[in-house]
Amino acid sequence: MNYTLHQLQVFLKITQTKSITKAAEELHLTQPAVSIQLRNFQDQFEIPLTEVVGRILYVTDFGKEIALAAENIINEVYAINYKTQAFKGQLSGRLKLSVVSTGKYVMPYYLSEFMKNNVEVELEMDVTNKSKVVKSLRNNEIDFALVSILPNDITVESMPLMDNKLFLVGNRFTEINQGSSLLNYVSNQPLIYRELGSATRLSMETFLDKTGIVPNMKIQLTSNEAVKQSVIAGLGLSIMPLIGLKNELEKGDIKIIPINKLPLVSSWRLIWLKGKKLSPVAKAYLDFVTKKNEEIKNNHFAWINNY
Repeated sequence: MNYTLHQLQVFLKITQTKSITKAAEELHLTQPAVSIQLRNFQDQFEIPLTEVVGRILYVTDFGKEIALAAENIINEVYAINYKTQAFKGQLSGRLKLSVVSTGKYVMPYYLSEFMKNNVEVELEMDVTNKSKVVKSLRNNEIDFALVSILPNDITVESMPLMDNKLFLVGNRFTEINQGSSLLNYVSNQPLIYRELGSATRLSMETFLDKTGIVPNMKIQLTSNEAVKQSVIAGLGLSIMPLIGLKNELEKGDIKIIPINKLPLVSSWRLIWLKGKKLSPVAKAYLDFVTKKNEEIKNNHFAWINNY
């Protein structure tokens, strides 16, 4: 056998994504390049690693065993690199994070100085919805997650970072009627939702259920940016996290609509599995956030206190 480390990495990614197309996207390769690597890797085994049924790719039991071995080999290679750097007195390793989509406005500020001070650390950060973040955490695939609502089906430890405020918002042409209820606003125009699995969607639906309000018209979009642009364009109103609206509020493209019992307030939290043995890099990062949290909030997020 004469397989390469690159082939192992490609095959492992295919088994994780169950798709050559998705594997190519995540590896930043072309689909034909991934297909060729899979074929060359398969040629070294007499037993099929994958099979396609009805245009769906399945990993065989033998393929799953090879994928597990591939993951162990890749991890050992990383360990050799990290030990080399550690011997030279440098902090090195991988820091793996999963961040809910709105957290992309928060997390970079909690990473910038740490990464600049530790140039041998490799960062892997997935930005997705809450359900996928929790899945990654449950499967112990990451060191930390950033969420605004704690998961209720796994036991975690957490560190609160800052407030997360959700307001009802409209565009610059929305007429504000002081004392008007949410029902009055959403009775004649759509309310824009995030997709199922989003923490913002969950907070919004929980609030509406408590108030007994059922909007006449609903629109569902799959990203915070899509919701924001739709509000600006006048497609409807939404209940949105303040953290992603700074520039639009300053320019007047979006305005906050004052409503009783809003804003909804939760906390952005860095969370990790309870009892997880943190790597040296993860420990160093946790120490960094503990020490720098107040400074980061004051330097980058003091504007939130104005709302």
